[in-house]
Amino acid sequence: MILLYGLIFFALLISGIPIAFVLGITSLITLGFFSSTPLLIIPEIMYNALASFPLMAIPFFVIAAEFMARGGSSKYLINAANAVVGFLPGGLAIVCVLTSMIFAAICGSSVATALAMGVIIIPAMMNRGYPQSFSSGLVAASGTMGILIPPSIPLILYGIIADESIPKLFMAGFLPGLLQGALYIGWIIYYSKKMNYRGDTLKSGEEIGTALLKALPALCIPVVVIGGIYTGFVTVTEAAALGAVAAIFVSLAVYRECRIRDVVEITAQSMKAAGMIMFIISTAIVFGTWLTQEGIPAQLVDYVREFEIPWWGFLFVVNVMLIILGMFLEVVSIMLITLPIFLPMVHAFGINPIHFAIIITVNMELALITPPVGLNLYVLSNVTQAPLSTVVRGVFPFTVLSAILLLLVTYWPTLSLYLPGLLMK
Repeated sequence: MILLYGLIFFALLISGIPIAFVLGITSLITLGFFSSTPLLIIPEIMYNALASFPLMAIPFFVIAAEFMARGGSSKYLINAANAVVGFLPGGLAIVCVLTSMIFAAICGSSVATALAMGVIIIPAMMNRGYPQSFSSGLVAASGTMGILIPPSIPLILYGIIADESIPKLFMAGFLPGLLQGALYIGWIIYYSKKMNYRGDTLKSGEEIGTALLKALPALCIPVVVIGGIYTGFVTVTEAAALGAVAAIFVSLAVYRECRIRDVVEITAQSMKAAGMIMFIISTAIVFGTWLTQEGIPAQLVDYVREFEIPWWGFLFVVNVMLIILGMFLEVVSIMLITLPIFLPMVHAFGINPIHFAIIITVNMELALITPPVGLNLYVLSNVTQAPLSTVVRGVFPFTVLSAILLLLVTYWPTLSLYLPGLLMK
């Protein structure tokens, strides 16, 4: 039965049908022909999957990301970071990492972070003599922090599916996200010294102050979002809505790089992106329902127990499977397909679900920069008009660093669990 399901799934996937339709059609066939479940229940399952208040945070974060990218916020954040650290070896590359971390704390989207940074910082880096491959690879890799540093759309999905606290999941991503940024910056400094990529001139105190003051409205947005969540003043969804409103206000009234007539267009683009995510979620939940009804997760738990695989061996197998899937599927699809299977085994092994969430997320970061389907690679190839191979070559060192981060996150649970542990005290 599982083999038949897999054949149907991969046959549809290879045909080029969008993943949402692949999940929906496969579930329809398996439920219709190999299950006693009435097909009329499918629309009800899809509707109930989307009738979730926390899930409404996703379109708001997507709106915030679009307005931040097009409303001037990314430009002023880059200028502020450059004023502070631009004098270091590889200064502009370090600016890219730091700005991506700040932008990630606003939008929760890797692709939006990579796009916003790429449009502005890659031309500047190339003018300073950085190779196109290094510049595009750096931005592609830095953009992945958009789904690890909170808020994070994948962590919201994980929290809903696994019934875990989303604020705790967000907090679990902080230290791994900071470590990822530190790894990238360490490599940049080493590589820049080796290649003689010099930094900018040291800015005066007045210049630094001016740049920070101009970036202050953009810097206030993550404070509103993250601060609102952890003070208990607002829920995650309400914080996302506040972030979207703040991003629109900053873009229209402060930086004035968006006009009133642009609001409808930008919002429509955001809703298209969010709508596709919601469609994938609804069809994937149908898939997960079928898996549960057939008892496949329970069968896999029994199979694993029979072979007495240790917990570290299970996590190693999970990482290998996710890396392979990441080469062919996009982030949301991978999470929604695998979580109904993995979560029962996670509980059986006594692995903390919050720790496992960060393992999944770091794997999804790798998926975003792994050919042939890594979305960030295509985004940067489009932005720079460079061949995909050029971006892949530039991103390779950062892929290695992300793999090191994955090993640390997997086998050093404290890295993910320390801050959520403080929240529980």
